Amino acid sequence: MDKILEALVSSSHSVPVKKAIVKKVVEAAEKEVTAEQCQALYTLTTRLIFLGEDAFQKQVGFQVLEAYARYHRADFELFFSKDFVLGLLQQGYGPLDRKDPAVVDYIHGCLRLLISCPSVLDIFSIIQTEILRMVCERPEPALCACLATMLSDFVQCIPREKAAILFCQQLVRTIGYFHCPASQEQELREYVDQVTKVSTLLQNIWKAEPVTLLPSLQEVFAIISSTDPSFDPSIALASLVQHIPLQMITVLIKSLTTDQNVKDTSMTQALCRMIDWLSWPLAHHVEMWVIALLKGLAAVQKFTILIDVTLLKIELVFNRLWYPIVRQGALVVLSHMLLSFQHSPEAFHLELPGPGEEKIKLVLNQSAWTSQSNSFASGLLRLPGKSETGKTGLVNLGNTCYMNSIIQTLFSATDFRRRVLSLHLNDATANTLMKKLQLLFTFLSHTQRAAYAPRVFFEASRPPWFNAGSQQDCSEYLRFLLDRLHEEEKTIQVLMSAKPNVVSPGNGPSDDTGGETSAEDAGVSPVAPVEGKSEGNDERTLIERMFGGRLSTGIRCMTCNSVSEKEEPFTDLSLAFCPSTTSSPLQTEGPSEEPRGPCQGAVNGGSEAPEIGPSSKPVTASTTGVHFVPGSSEPPLSVPDLVDYFLAPEILDKENAYFCQKCGSLQRAERGMRVVAAPEYLILTLLRFSYDAKCHVRRKILDNVTIPPLMRLPVYAPPPKHSSSSSSPPSSPLQVDSPESSENLAKKLKPSQREEEETGLEDDNGMAGGGSDVGVWPAAQFVSYVLSSVVMHSGMSSESGHYYSYGRNLNGADGAQHHLANPLALGEESGNGQTEPIALTCSGATHPKQEVEEVCGGQPAGDWLLFNDSRVTFTSLGSVQNVTNRFPKDTAYVLIYRKQDVTGGQNSTGGVTANGMRLGSEPPLQKELMDAVTKDNKLFLQEQELNARTRALQAASASCSFRPNGPDDNEPPGSCGPSGGGGGGGFNTVNRLVF
Repeated sequence: MDKILEALVSSSHSVPVKKAIVKKVVEAAEKEVTAEQCQALYTLTTRLIFLGEDAFQKQVGFQVLEAYARYHRADFELFFSKDFVLGLLQQGYGPLDRKDPAVVDYIHGCLRLLISCPSVLDIFSIIQTEILRMVCERPEPALCACLATMLSDFVQCIPREKAAILFCQQLVRTIGYFHCPASQEQELREYVDQVTKVSTLLQNIWKAEPVTLLPSLQEVFAIISSTDPSFDPSIALASLVQHIPLQMITVLIKSLTTDQNVKDTSMTQALCRMIDWLSWPLAHHVEMWVIALLKGLAAVQKFTILIDVTLLKIELVFNRLWYPIVRQGALVVLSHMLLSFQHSPEAFHLELPGPGEEKIKLVLNQSAWTSQSNSFASGLLRLPGKSETGKTGLVNLGNTCYMNSIIQTLFSATDFRRRVLSLHLNDATANTLMKKLQLLFTFLSHTQRAAYAPRVFFEASRPPWFNAGSQQDCSEYLRFLLDRLHEEEKTIQVLMSAKPNVVSPGNGPSDDTGGETSAEDAGVSPVAPVEGKSEGNDERTLIERMFGGRLSTGIRCMTCNSVSEKEEPFTDLSLAFCPSTTSSPLQTEGPSEEPRGPCQGAVNGGSEAPEIGPSSKPVTASTTGVHFVPGSSEPPLSVPDLVDYFLAPEILDKENAYFCQKCGSLQRAERGMRVVAAPEYLILTLLRFSYDAKCHVRRKILDNVTIPPLMRLPVYAPPPKHSSSSSSPPSSPLQVDSPESSENLAKKLKPSQREEEETGLEDDNGMAGGGSDVGVWPAAQFVSYVLSSVVMHSGMSSESGHYYSYGRNLNGADGAQHHLANPLALGEESGNGQTEPIALTCSGATHPKQEVEEVCGGQPAGDWLLFNDSRVTFTSLGSVQNVTNRFPKDTAYVLIYRKQDVTGGQNSTGGVTANGMRLGSEPPLQKELMDAVTKDNKLFLQEQELNARTRALQAASASCSFRPNGPDDNEPPGSCGPSGGGGGGGFNTVNRLVF
């Protein structure tokens, strides 16, 4: 036997000879062998296994050992004792180090041969202790893989109870030290396989002993959150993520994001290293944990961490898209990071083809950090984000609802907003009001705040006679604002025309204009061409282009028939109520004075309760404290009725007689007005505040006025000049009516029907019924307008109230828009072949009912928006039209109609239209504006983060305290409602001044 073993060890024999020798040795194992021979054989085969010159010798040694151990188990049990195993694990075998994987493989193979022997239990006990020590020594991946294989086959070797927790923690930390210096594919595959075996072992232990899971995960976080610069954890830890139950995401993220002991630097390191895990192949669910942690940090307003991590790792995540094996997870994380990083374009290093503009906006709003809700954070940590509309409100700075409603109305004027945002204003215009308006529009478009505080714009645009903190008239503010913007631009044009036509520094290289300064470089608004004028020759200001129209006033002496005409520009039409029909639908029970009872609890029009139609029951004293007294069975007035009344001829007689220069004396005359140039945006102000001469007070006219979605305005071409007419000199380019002139207009004397009949009988020139023309005018051309926005006044009188506005949501979810196929049609044909008027517009013109319904009727609720200071909510056209029926003291005050394109194609301003409204993408932000928004968004995120931390600290110490007024104590001071600037509170007092 000794000779046979020596021949087996000898390397002088050929391979066939060695195989023959092995066969003989294995066959001899069945024969009886002495104990000394068995021990010698076991020693020799062990030597071959550990120290064999080649793989063949090692294989032969194990085959012979296995064969003799099966037939002589008692002798093998004496050889493979616990002392021998302990020596192998602590000292190795001869020159073989104890950390060599061959030692563990040898023990693993021998355990299979002793599984039925009683002595194996003692060996299991020794192995439990020794492998814990080995893991603490941070073995290499190969040795760990061998240990994992052995422990998976012999679970009795795994430490128990507390030792099991310690073993899992140390094994996790050992994985954190794994590194693969190999560059060959085969070596990389072996490394991944080794790590997979170790992670699978941990998975099995977690399943068998669930108590070990949470400490293991805590150890993972402790490793990846380490700020030690000398330690770089291995991304092999990603192999553990797929074995963590997904239902634990919420619990673990809560533990991490709300733990006050976790520093921001540690959280940043942890998140960065989790993103690095996306590079680990075959790992599943890594992206789910990364996104969950990103959302969790956003929910507790830790935006500084999100900003830092995004900027550090966005490029790495993008580069992972080049590798198909990890592409799916990287793409999910990249999409979330790009969509949520909305305060700055800094993270967008690439251009992604995407869906339509509305889909993008919806996804951005849902993905924003500020829109993340933290289901496991306390209520104090939940801060309000943007509303579901995605629009930005305006903070009430203290009775500034008049400004907020006007700003939101102008912002809803799509063409005007886009023109303002596209202006290129140079340093010379940095302090102009237009620049501040541009910046305000930029914030309303791109801020992440739910409501923006327009303090700078308020101070710059407030009229000098407006006292800060007092309520004011929104129409007066609108006139002042437009006039100020107009005059500023005219001044800039004059200053620029007086300078040499040279390109100012910083305007870029010269173009084909021969070095002339462009309008944009000069701070002048870039405007589109109009009819009969090219863009370069049109010197009108932006306000004139958008809101400017022209009105011709003619006075005809009824004695000599001479006509005096005067043409004036206008930016709004002040529509008075006819004195003979004006009545207040609200009557108090007692004397004619302001009611002292409570008004509505919430801002009228803000409620989305079921709408009450015109046929609803009258409002009784039980609901508002006042009676609703129907004026008559006649239909209510409409906006076209008021326009017709405004344009109707009036007789100047008696104390209002006209001084005729031709006659040289006061004469009875007829005065008429006609629109000769229609504005792009038609602003209509309803003069609801009249003066009561008897009581010497200003009262509000509460008549309900029907607001049509479509309207046609008669526009006349100027008549030819007559020698008999005396024309007044042209007025200034733009005039703004003062409140006094508006009130005088409200007291215009229109002839009654009886006077008109008498006039018709007395007039020899055929001017009967007040319908004669002043001068010779061609037939009117009707210009179609579509409703764009409405400013509502909520209140019982002119001395109190609150303003809010409605705006048409062109960016609504329903993008289906239509234009009128035949907007000039006068009606629809009835069954008898006659034309039946359906929808009344100015001067009796109508639109077919079907087309009106297609364009403006049956729209979903999201087609209109309600702007009530800080609050912005969805509403519908029906709510706009029926708000006065539902809340009698809420009445339309300022309306803006947009000129409608009759062809549905290009319009005078060059934009593509749909349903008469200009649709398209917003202009790209200039760098200066983008930087301002980015800076403010970062500031907002820092404010949110600081508030969250402060509230979290307060919550920890507030268990024994009580705040009687809740969080509203911190709302901004002063407003038109009880909630300060908190966005749309009610109006509960009547002592707020409007004028």
